Amino acid sequence: MKPVIGVTPDFNAGDRQEWGGKEPTYFLRARYVRAIEELGGVPVILPLVANRSARRRLLEGVDGLLLTGSGPDLDPTLYGEKKRYAFPVVAKRRSSFELDLVRLAIRNHIPTLAICGGMQSMNVACGGSLYQDIPAQVDHVLQHRQTTPAVRLSHSISITPGSLLNRIVKRARMQVNSSHHQSVKAVGHALIASATAPDGIVEAIELPTHPFFLGLQWHPEFLFERHLLHRRLFQTFLRAASRRPSLQPSPARRRNNS
Repeated sequence: MKPVIGVTPDFNAGDRQEWGGKEPTYFLRARYVRAIEELGGVPVILPLVANRSARRRLLEGVDGLLLTGSGPDLDPTLYGEKKRYAFPVVAKRRSSFELDLVRLAIRNHIPTLAICGGMQSMNVACGGSLYQDIPAQVDHVLQHRQTTPAVRLSHSISITPGSLLNRIVKRARMQVNSSHHQSVKAVGHALIASATAPDGIVEAIELPTHPFFLGLQWHPEFLFERHLLHRRLFQTFLRAASRRPSLQPSPARRRNNS
């Protein structure tokens, strides 16, 4: 059977004029859903429920988790820093939901793929921190917000030997696109940096003790149709999800449903 993949949406809490204005609104770029569907998964967009038992219940119904990107940044207070720059921040409802889902995914061995802002959430959920603005905080860096379309490759990355990413792409280096102004600063607890850009910016993180827990700073959903290595990322994620036993409802829930 095709694996069911829970996909996190972006969220306007009523302060983003371009996405629903004052009306709280879920929204999601279709390219994430298309990548999952075209490569053999069943995408399900997850509502940002506030109750933790409801979040766990959502995860009982999926085989894998895809954390998507976001225009705004995570609030720096979530990783113990003061906000230094004037960039908008992710709605608290979304950040609370995603950080909690990351921790639940680790605890329940749920295959998880995180992209761009999703990778940053993954790192912060594990106790890591971020550069709030790469150009302002890091000297001699590449242009990480490419001016060409995202379907174009932008720069190379070096991949850690023996890492999950290395085993997937079977390469020591590969080309990626780039559309971010933040990145991992301190890597989260138990995570490893499995790829870096030529300027040292972390481009991938993973949890070696987990069956599939991989964060990518680039956007493979723009590239999978034309580039085999980026297609492999989704295919390997979907295979991992298809092998995972489903979470079982708690005994209390089973009694209540009987």
